[in-house]
Amino acid sequence: MPPTPTPTPTHAPHRSESALPERTARTDFTRLRAASLLRPPRSTTPPDARTADVLRIVSDSRTPVFVTVHAGGRIRYGYWRPVDSASGRGGCYVALPTDVCEELRSAGRIAWGEPVTDPSKTTCRVTLARTPARAGREEGSAA
Repeated sequence: MPPTPTPTPTHAPHRSESALPERTARTDFTRLRAASLLRPPRSTTPPDARTADVLRIVSDSRTPVFVTVHAGGRIRYGYWRPVDSASGRGGCYVALPTDVCEELRSAGRIAWGEPVTDPSKTTCRVTLARTPARAGREEGSAA
């Protein structure tokens, strides 16, 4: 086998040699982009506003909210957004922030209804939790 000639300074690099650093950078960018798509960015909305939005949506009787607990343990809260005739937008499922919903559930502000079980998931209706009557106030009194 004859020895491979060494390139001289006048030798122009082969196209694949010059594209190598670009491919590496592109691959790194692609990996970062894929990772960011898997984990959506955190909302810039203040926590109180996010909590208020979730409570507003759950309290609206025209918007049934459901929680789905998948077989692997993943929990997802969401509702169906109907088509808005003014803007023409909607007609899709909308996910609610799971962390906010779980905080509201642990605080007793929202509750899960009767489960509908499937082999791969369990779905429940989400409603506002009933609050006990205030102390010192009897049922049926106007005061």
